[in-house]
Amino acid sequence: MSSLARASEAPLAARGDNAMQAFDVERVRRDFPILSRQVYGRPLVYLDSAASAQKPRQVIEAMTSVMETSYANVHRGVHKLSQEATDLFEEARRKVAAFLNAAKPDEIVFTRGATEAINLVAFSFGQKYLKAGDEVILSWLEHHSNIVPWQLLRDRLGIVIKVIPIDADGNLDLDVYHGLLSERTKLVAITHVSNALGTVVPLKAVIDAAHAREIPVLVDGCQAVPHMAVDVQALGADFYVFSGHKLFGPTGIGALYGRFDLLDSLPPYQGGGEMISTVSFERSTFKRAPHRFEAGTPAIIEAVGLAAAIDYVEALGRDAVHTHEAGLLGYATDKLSAIPGVTVVGRARDKASILSFTVEGAHPHDVGTVLDRAGVAVRAGHHCAQPIMDRFDLPATVRASFALYNTRAEVDALADAVKLVQELFG
Repeated sequence: MSSLARASEAPLAARGDNAMQAFDVERVRRDFPILSRQVYGRPLVYLDSAASAQKPRQVIEAMTSVMETSYANVHRGVHKLSQEATDLFEEARRKVAAFLNAAKPDEIVFTRGATEAINLVAFSFGQKYLKAGDEVILSWLEHHSNIVPWQLLRDRLGIVIKVIPIDADGNLDLDVYHGLLSERTKLVAITHVSNALGTVVPLKAVIDAAHAREIPVLVDGCQAVPHMAVDVQALGADFYVFSGHKLFGPTGIGALYGRFDLLDSLPPYQGGGEMISTVSFERSTFKRAPHRFEAGTPAIIEAVGLAAAIDYVEALGRDAVHTHEAGLLGYATDKLSAIPGVTVVGRARDKASILSFTVEGAHPHDVGTVLDRAGVAVRAGHHCAQPIMDRFDLPATVRASFALYNTRAEVDALADAVKLVQELFG
């Protein structure tokens, strides 16, 4: 079993992580208050981090602190609290930029999450650069958030959507992808890691092929940033999006990275305060990126929480996290594969710590319910990736997703609960 992206496509040591740093999962678990609770009288085994990760005490305390000591609206106030809040908010932008290795903080736009970030690009890039007959390439691995915005754009403008297929193991078919690229292709929008299968896309190869034809690439990085180092400059990504709540931060905050010259060329996505330079009843003028895309009062407290989450992950060392999660994924894959009647769905060459499976004779929703009663929290359904379910002719799967706070003992609890399912439905 291959581990997370062959470490990712940027060397972790070059990002400042300590390759020899020991990973003490029990110490990590003590940072997450919710992991000490019980569910139905059993210790909570939380294996649903791909949907939303739990929050360490450091994030909770950072958000509480700003509410207790420094909260005010940002950018427009002359008083002390506003200046402090603005400093914290813009420091969060700088931390996101450093986390992705963006060239400068002005390449980072704060959004409500990856979904809004993709919609922003679809609307603004579409308005500026796309017309009827132009093509956007997606893949079968996409989350609905990277499908529906392009369908809405298709219905509005008449663009054409092309889709890169995957093989029976969940690997992207690069040969077909190269054949889809043409003079009509104006954008490639693709995930970095599949949220349903865990497949890690060979992103550098995808981007390089597009750039050879001067085609920009948008990357959905939601499932990548919690598990691997991401260097947008090394990858050559033109746009890269992620959500804070999957990175152990709060909900309601995410980020759009955009190569500055491209980002700054786009028209506003929403109108309101903060994104303007001047306003009259005749016309308005707009600020440059990133502020042009941040209309209204932003998620100030959430941005502070996201910065704290980034600090937390960086302090642990992303190489250490990677090694820990890769071990969990391999152990869980072997453990579940050894249970008769359990089928692992998605065995791509490179995978992140996501394990989808089915249990013979039991619907995934029933499996999820039984596991829940055993204290094991998993996701059961189509995972906002219905095309993948169609590709494998499945109504749904059970998905266990592992994070830096999970243990092999929890994998054992998962396997025991699956055996209980078989006893009930066998």
